Amino acid sequence: MLRLDKTAIQNDVHKLFYGSSSGKIWEGSEWLETNGLGGWAGSTLSGCNTRRYHGLLIAAVKPPTERTVLVSKLDEIIVLNDEWIQLNTNKYREALSPQGYVHLSEFKKDLFPEFTYEANGVIIKKTIAMLYEENTTVIIYNVLQAPSSFTFKLLPLLSGRDYHSLHKANDAFNKTCVFENGIFSTQPYPSCPEIFISIPNATLREDPNWFFQFDYAIERYRGLECEEDLFNHGTFSLTLNAGDSFGVILSTSNPAGRDAFHLYEQERQRRLQLLEGKSNNSIVQQLTLSANQFIVQRSQSLKTVIAGYHWFTDWGRDTMISLPGLCLTTGKFDDAKRIIKAFAESVKNGMLPNRFKDGDEAPEYNNVDGTLWFFVAIYRYMQTTQDRSFVLNEILPVLKDIIDYHFKGTLYNIKVAEDGLLYAGENGQQLTWMDAKVGDWVVTPRMGKPVEIQALWYNTLKIFAFLLEENNQGQDAAAIEAAAQKTKASFEEKFWYQDGGYLYDLIDENNQPNNSIRPNQLFAISLPFPLVEGDKAQSVFNCVEEHLYTPVGLRSLSPQDHNYYGIYQGDWRRRDASYHQGTVWSWLLGAYVDVMMRVSGDHAHRLSQTVIHNFAYHLEESCIGSVSEIFDGDAPHHPRGCVAQAWGVAEILRVIDEYHL
Repeated sequence: MLRLDKTAIQNDVHKLFYGSSSGKIWEGSEWLETNGLGGWAGSTLSGCNTRRYHGLLIAAVKPPTERTVLVSKLDEIIVLNDEWIQLNTNKYREALSPQGYVHLSEFKKDLFPEFTYEANGVIIKKTIAMLYEENTTVIIYNVLQAPSSFTFKLLPLLSGRDYHSLHKANDAFNKTCVFENGIFSTQPYPSCPEIFISIPNATLREDPNWFFQFDYAIERYRGLECEEDLFNHGTFSLTLNAGDSFGVILSTSNPAGRDAFHLYEQERQRRLQLLEGKSNNSIVQQLTLSANQFIVQRSQSLKTVIAGYHWFTDWGRDTMISLPGLCLTTGKFDDAKRIIKAFAESVKNGMLPNRFKDGDEAPEYNNVDGTLWFFVAIYRYMQTTQDRSFVLNEILPVLKDIIDYHFKGTLYNIKVAEDGLLYAGENGQQLTWMDAKVGDWVVTPRMGKPVEIQALWYNTLKIFAFLLEENNQGQDAAAIEAAAQKTKASFEEKFWYQDGGYLYDLIDENNQPNNSIRPNQLFAISLPFPLVEGDKAQSVFNCVEEHLYTPVGLRSLSPQDHNYYGIYQGDWRRRDASYHQGTVWSWLLGAYVDVMMRVSGDHAHRLSQTVIHNFAYHLEESCIGSVSEIFDGDAPHHPRGCVAQAWGVAEILRVIDEYHL
């Protein structure tokens, strides 16, 4: 269980709204609930929305996309002896008011986020749960203590917008509603799902009004539009006493006949099952629960992985890197199979999609590495599950098609060069995981032969040869094995930087080596079939440890490089310019531990445990219980980017399990 006390909560809020002592932007601590469809509920611990992506009911109308903000928040008020005590916190253009966070005495995250409020002798615990495979949020209130009877008021603030946009007061918004038998319903716009709110035993005083100019601090910090107007139809009221409890249901489906406590208990049991047989280690338990948040429906029979919350959809690269940690480590083998099938069906011209867009748009294919990570994920799936029939009968033909396209050449000038190395790139295209682009400027183009692409290509060939052998195609396997050996020989000849004692990051399109110190070289050691071993592997690890290691991940570029950015902030141009130029990435800790285990001899296990121990503090900052996408390269390494990132969670969980850390 993760717990923050009142002092920690108030310090967090003050840093967020009034600035941190370091003068650097602090994005605040958050909570996140998800539903296995691509929807979520989430906000700050204070309850003050600071992002356009915050809300209590963000529904995936067409899973896992068309995500729509329906219920932005519920303002909560205690009325005791004619005194109004507001538990909510709102930030407007000119004020932080009310400041209900001062009544928040404790936040806990076990199976669900729990908030305890104390004011004038009243103690209320609130628990928020989003239901699996439903666009439904359940909120349970328990009155733990009260000096006398009091009134509890709830004001739902509604939107009905796409999750990337912001909402402004307008005449098209439907201001009518229905309230019957404790169930409120309205449909903000014809294109928007209907919103249902169930509050048994409550009364509703209708007073339809716009609430103007909510100011979202993180959007403002990022140089984006940051103000929003929300609509309130009226105030719900209940009379409560010590020991009372009640449940609220927010949903896109009519909750008539459904009981909030029963729904909550069903979801609680589902999450307990996720932890069955798992270690009592709190890190493993929190990451196991977090891992489940990223696995979502892509259709009735297929699954996929949301790359990160709040704004990413499903990406091929992220999904394949994440699959072992999210699915295999946690025993979700059927989910892994459905994910592999979903992407196998989307292969085009021998390439895995780079990402699926929101809505019905065709996927993008501008990547070279996602397809190669597909092979690694399949290999690990087969090694873990021994599901030979599925892999050999259904997937191997797809893999053969991929291999054929790479040898003859495919999109974006991806092709096997005469030396057996894999070439990739066209002007204006970003094809590796270092894919930031500002206008027409590709920040880290890496056109040519990137180091990790060669490691992945070698592993792709070795894995394909292994599967051919498993399928009794020995002659074909021998031919592929010969190609793999050619790749290895060329790599050994061209990628070792003798003066630095590490690997070049790239052999560019002009056949010139790039000696930037980046983490990509680790994959030549960390993958199932390493290209580098022995003293050279140790030397590479020493270089990465010295220049790139931080407690929360690896820097994407050495601080000694003149292109290094130490702080990830500013408008989108500035942020994208620094995205892979020194910014720390959490997911790279997986490869770092893999290599540490291979080169550190008798001390490897102890040293790797220390890496995990030093990382653990992060689970109590940013998105509580999850792993942030990126961090500042400079200490104290503030978390940035997505507050919950699939491959960050997956890779930490994978190495803990794989090496018994």
